[in-house]
Amino acid sequence: MNADEKFAAAWQRLPLVAILRGVRPEEAPAIGEVLTRSGWSLIEVPLNSPQPLQSIAALTKLLPDALVGAGTVLDAQQVRDVHAAGGRLIVAPNFDADVVREARRLGMACLPGVLTASEAFAALRAGVNGLKLFPAEMIPPAAVKALRAVLPQEALLLPVGGVSTANMGAYRAAGADGFGIGSSLYKPGTNVADVERSALAFSAAWAGTLRA
Repeated sequence: MNADEKFAAAWQRLPLVAILRGVRPEEAPAIGEVLTRSGWSLIEVPLNSPQPLQSIAALTKLLPDALVGAGTVLDAQQVRDVHAAGGRLIVAPNFDADVVREARRLGMACLPGVLTASEAFAALRAGVNGLKLFPAEMIPPAAVKALRAVLPQEALLLPVGGVSTANMGAYRAAGADGFGIGSSLYKPGTNVADVERSALAFSAAWAGTLRA
């Protein structure tokens, strides 16, 4: 299964990306295990975390059914470093054509950050797997609805930043297809039990938006 197929399968199961900013290599495996046990299979370790490539390598080896990669990827060399560590998912806070091009050349799934319709259309032309709407604090549900009205229906929209179990429903109703969850799920010092509780709460909240 290539990265695109793995991304599609993971997205179908639960379209939530775990953002483990600040995670350390020694704690990553236990956190990865509780996430997958809670139904999550999209995991990113931002590159401004301690020794992120070690965490990515450990998670990739431990969780072969998950799609693991990096966030805060800012240049093509970082894409190559993540690929060498075993990561197959590239997430960025911005749209950089060189980053997307290198990720796609290496057969990696890619979710660049966009804020405007111009950035969104440029990213879609580059062949990305989905659009990270970032920061979501600047893209409220009304703005997501406006973007959804002009973007291709098949484009996946993923608000990231300030997403909570309380506001997921409003974003979903506006046309969001999934979410990236960061500090509400994990931040440095969060223990494994708390990560599991949060992961289950978010997966239940997502299921609730589908029933609404």
